[in-house]
Amino acid sequence: MRKKITKLLLDLRLAGVHRALDEELIRSQREGLSAEEFLYRLLSAEHAHRQQRSMAYRIKQAKIPFDWTLKSFPFDRQPGVSKARISSLAGLSFIERAENIVFIGEPGTGKTGLAIGLLREALINGYRGRFYNAQDLLDELYASLADRSTPKLIRRLCNYSLIVIDELGYLTLNPEQVNAFFKLMGERYGKAATIITTNLMYPEWYDLFKRKDLVDALLDRLKHRCTTIKIDGPSLRTPMDDQQ
Repeated sequence: MRKKITKLLLDLRLAGVHRALDEELIRSQREGLSAEEFLYRLLSAEHAHRQQRSMAYRIKQAKIPFDWTLKSFPFDRQPGVSKARISSLAGLSFIERAENIVFIGEPGTGKTGLAIGLLREALINGYRGRFYNAQDLLDELYASLADRSTPKLIRRLCNYSLIVIDELGYLTLNPEQVNAFFKLMGERYGKAATIITTNLMYPEWYDLFKRKDLVDALLDRLKHRCTTIKIDGPSLRTPMDDQQ
């Protein structure tokens, strides 16, 4: 009978039940669990297994380049960042409100680490998200113009509850990329959250995009539903001995 049950579980792809079956049978015999309790524990094991697989899939699809978390961020070495403020953002209510976060700071100050940490928190808690290097995102938008798939790409990007756009700085842009980027941000406005990291203060965005009217519109929308965190602190890439 055990072999028959095992085969059925494998055929039905109930891997969580399959892994927990032997342990739960022993526990049921030892503790005299009712049939309902025994079944509940097996179903709970299956549910936990599927939740874990789903989370692993979301993390893989997000294309996160580094295994950074908020727990590993060196807040003690970066006085320019309020741990309490980041912890509040990690509650993820900004995603529910479709609000944005912009981290502004010099290279090495921890912008990307914080963005990835918040993205990972979102993925763990069931949200779909995606990490993009800014230049890669703009290049993908530009490539989509060739086969006129830009609307489809933007719709797909808008289905993510959270997108991280990393290193929005002095990029190589053409007018078509700029237009596509502003189209994306306009479509996500009020519907989904975006985290941007940049070394440019807002007035410098005009030099980057070269379109005052578009930048005016972008900043008006972005800052309307946005938390801006200016990191004025040391580079975390500097050896600790040099900071002392």
